[in-house]
Amino acid sequence: MKNRSKTDIVGLILEVANAGGATKTKIMYKAFLCYSQLKEYLAILVENSLLEFEEGGQFYRTTEKGIRFLQMYAQVHEMMPIKNA
Repeated sequence: MKNRSKTDIVGLILEVANAGGATKTKIMYKAFLCYSQLKEYLAILVENSLLEFEEGGQFYRTTEKGIRFLQMYAQVHEMMPIKNA
């Protein structure tokens, strides 16, 4: 697997959590992260209001701010498509 930027990882986490919410385990496997990386990213995303934690269901959901991030992230990739080597 190629090296990913932190922005790419954040985008992937937000995409996973945007599909009706996701548990830590689901995010970890879909984003290809180890548990320590996952905890670090989740804390940052919740602190910056891109993700919210739903206590009752024990899952994470992408916030409106997170959805705006995903939209801008997609626009940047459209403007600057990166070809795989």
